[in-house]
Amino acid sequence: MGSPPYTKDTLTAHGAQRRALEIVFGPITFQVARIMRKIGMLDLLAVPEHRAGKSLEEISRALCRPRYAVQILVESALSGGILYRCLGEAGEPERYCLTKAGFMLNRDAMTRVLTDFVHDVCYQGMFELERALETGEPEGLKRCGNWPSLYEALGSLPPPMRESWFRYDHYFSDCTFPEALRIVFDPAPRTLLDVGGNTGKWALRCVEYDPGVEVTVMDLSQQVRLMVETIADEPGAHRIQCLAMDFLDPAAAVPGGFDVIWMSQFLDCFRETDIVRILRLTAAAMTAETRLFINEVYWDRQRFETASFVLTQSSPYFTAIANGHSKFLYWPDMQRCIESAGLVVASNIDGLGWGHTLTLCRISGTGRGDNID
Repeated sequence: MGSPPYTKDTLTAHGAQRRALEIVFGPITFQVARIMRKIGMLDLLAVPEHRAGKSLEEISRALCRPRYAVQILVESALSGGILYRCLGEAGEPERYCLTKAGFMLNRDAMTRVLTDFVHDVCYQGMFELERALETGEPEGLKRCGNWPSLYEALGSLPPPMRESWFRYDHYFSDCTFPEALRIVFDPAPRTLLDVGGNTGKWALRCVEYDPGVEVTVMDLSQQVRLMVETIADEPGAHRIQCLAMDFLDPAAAVPGGFDVIWMSQFLDCFRETDIVRILRLTAAAMTAETRLFINEVYWDRQRFETASFVLTQSSPYFTAIANGHSKFLYWPDMQRCIESAGLVVASNIDGLGWGHTLTLCRISGTGRGDNID
């Protein structure tokens, strides 16, 4: 990990004013950048033969867009750091080139995924953030339907919103799987409980990785139905069982008898009191030999500040749209939840995939301090 983020204020007065105004105009700059990508302007300026820039007229002709529309986007993009002016000889028209940030907006995989997620999932719903903070309910989700949380709604969301959400969710989780599999399967479990298994991607990777493992996926009934449809024809699906469970149900319980219990990007879907309750239920199902792996992202355990920025700026999505009360976690808060549940942290590995921390937990009093680094 790098140095602790957000411990100093280094801006000058002029810099602070500029940053404040960038925040104010952020929604406008975002839409300008998104539209430039959508209509092909970023692509046009990114190809090698056009990297010396194009004039307004050339961009207008290439994209079959009115000069006015192109000029609006270009001039906003100049001050927004997406384009810069390429000044030629006297009498020649100005040309416009992509900045490095413009290339990132167009080609960087994470930036593209987040752009679609913010636009299709978050943008309109964030208008209700203030009310969601007051009520503790996902007020921004109500524009799509009357669900208690986004997770019950996943199978019914409008296609752009649903597709962008799954791309976002899978982008940040799937990249952890190769390293996580090596750790979880050393020693190899015979039975694995995947809590909050979503579409079954981790379960499929497990049965592919080890032909002897049996996996049970436990999730909301809506998610279980979606998962069954998704994995039906996949190799190894016959070794994946399903169990519908709502952890907010007072009668919820975690079944015992599993060598490994796996929770990936699951606990961040709950408020802290519910996290403690879920972990207590889990601890009750564990023996001294059971390994509980928690795969999460923490904004204070990131190597690069950009990752901390993405996480802290994403947390209001949980408030306004996902469920009204959860967030990407701060590690001291998670550690307190783990200990309150009667579990101990046996080991931590930072930096899996995009920036996950894989935490191995044991029940208290086992004396186990696994070294999985």
